Amino acid sequence: MADGRPRSERINQIIARELGTQILQGRHPPGSGLKGEIEAAEARGVSRTVYREAMRSLVAKGLVESRPKAGTHVRDPRHWNLLDPDILGWMLSDDPDPGFVRDLFELREMIEPHAAALAALHHDAQSLAAIERALDAMEAHGLSQEGGREADRAFHAAIFDAGGNRFLIALSVSIESAVGLTTRFKQKNQANPRDSIGDHKAVYRAIASRDADEAARATRKLIQLAWADMGLAEGRP
Repeated sequence: MADGRPRSERINQIIARELGTQILQGRHPPGSGLKGEIEAAEARGVSRTVYREAMRSLVAKGLVESRPKAGTHVRDPRHWNLLDPDILGWMLSDDPDPGFVRDLFELREMIEPHAAALAALHHDAQSLAAIERALDAMEAHGLSQEGGREADRAFHAAIFDAGGNRFLIALSVSIESAVGLTTRFKQKNQANPRDSIGDHKAVYRAIASRDADEAARATRKLIQLAWADMGLAEGRP
């Protein structure tokens, strides 16, 4: 599509994205009500079923709640599932909020070094090979290509898997999304983005050597450099 939307995006997904982005940007503040289903569907020229599906998506993401007779209202931000891949995509759009990105990198700096340390301690031959394959693919494709960015996401996911902690593994999908979106942002908005392959290699070497402290240190440095690469106004994590 000319506006950059995926061709496979359905009408209900478009509505969910538009309303979700408006909520996240504060255009519908917490506690405010949204139009009724019939009115909103007619205003958009869609069926009630399509609009209802969009609302179900926003309910599942914690952005709104719908109650009989009370209508649909925006929930308090503490209920928003900010790590939902769709919400990350909406927030990390062409003009992301620096504060949101800073908070995301702070979260990464809290979680990923520990995940790397666990990977250094607990990896087996198979999980280490998965990290290495992703690293090789990153280097072969380069981060300017989608194949390289996909390998970047796989690299981080493989580290979480190698650590073996099920709760951290459950977070890896969100971290993968964040890594992919921020890398794409850097590649799109910088004429000559810094090559971070060497930073990823340092993490791999530490994990392969079973040096948990160095794996954590190298991962923390990778994240800090990635934040600096974003070139946003807020300070580093």
